Amino acid sequence: MDQPAISTDVVHSHATFEDGIALECGAVLRRHTVAFRTYGTLNAERSNAILVCHALTGDQYAAERHPVTGKPGWWDAVVGPGRPVDTDRFFVICPNVLGGCMGSTGPLSLRDNTDSHAGEPWGTDFPPITIRDMVRAQKQLIEHLGIRRLFAVIGGSMGGMQVLQWAALYPDAVFAALPIATASYHSAQNIAFHEVGRQAIFADPDWQNGRYWQSGRIPARGLAVARMCAHITYLSEEALTRKFGRRLQNAPKDNSEAISLFGEMFEVESYLRHQGSTFVQRFDANSYLTITRAMDYFDLAADSGGDLAAAFRGTRTRFLLVSFTSDWLFPTSQSRSIARALNRAGANVSFVEIPSDKGHDAFLLDEPDFHRTVAGFLRGCAIHAGLSK
Repeated sequence: MDQPAISTDVVHSHATFEDGIALECGAVLRRHTVAFRTYGTLNAERSNAILVCHALTGDQYAAERHPVTGKPGWWDAVVGPGRPVDTDRFFVICPNVLGGCMGSTGPLSLRDNTDSHAGEPWGTDFPPITIRDMVRAQKQLIEHLGIRRLFAVIGGSMGGMQVLQWAALYPDAVFAALPIATASYHSAQNIAFHEVGRQAIFADPDWQNGRYWQSGRIPARGLAVARMCAHITYLSEEALTRKFGRRLQNAPKDNSEAISLFGEMFEVESYLRHQGSTFVQRFDANSYLTITRAMDYFDLAADSGGDLAAAFRGTRTRFLLVSFTSDWLFPTSQSRSIARALNRAGANVSFVEIPSDKGHDAFLLDEPDFHRTVAGFLRGCAIHAGLSK
């Protein structure tokens, strides 16, 4: 599965911050870049901006054709003219997270020219980052764009973690928050799944202790397995059964053809292999290691003495929490816990559980009830904010 490295020829819209950023781990990035895309028009009052936070394997190309894969944006169904996040009304900003590999500073980036390893990628020397670090870098971008207060911050999965961190860290800068299919901390089970993926990358001979660029190769097999393992958690048993069942791929019509023990016997196997092979064309292995670890570190209550309500006490932000019935990666119970904490904090909070058999990925798919919920919440918040259309 030899694959070319991620293309670095794509020029991403970005902002570079020469003052750098101090990270929670104690390291300092002397300068850093945040790549981003925008959709819609910022109004004269600069009051209609919505920040969209992407999930683990997403990036800033939420609502347009991806420059590397050529595929539609990962949230085309939600962001756009007349869609739930209506770009005829709102100005949408979607940044690539710190630690990412689509233009924001991360392991794939070249080290600073004052560094003894100047001109080399950071690789595994890139300092460990947290969700808080990602959000603080996004805050720099928002200020760079001249926006004092965001109308809304919205995101699912790891994106939802960023939404929660935004609301806790910058409550006066967020009018409305929509954390979707997420949790206030990463569970032991989810950390375990991430570790399986990381170990698959480490076990790939082409990983070469994270310095794979020196040989012009990437740990494609390991990264593909990591993606396959994670992708299973994004789906539900019902969705897998509906899409694939136990159907064989190119099954022989009779017993005259032997079936290879390790061939692509089942359609679900072929699907997972496809997910893995396409993923390695657009994602950097060291970024995957960095970002999964950031998710594992996330525990919002720990920053407030173990009391999640304390993280939001006194907030004036309006919240809508959304979960899906078949999501076992971030189950409804975790969203309910956040809703209860927000209630204890005296916050304005709504909670909706959407019936769906599509699993965790439901927020990325065609779910009309979810789309109506998001659109209705944003319309209501716009009225309360006095936001002119």
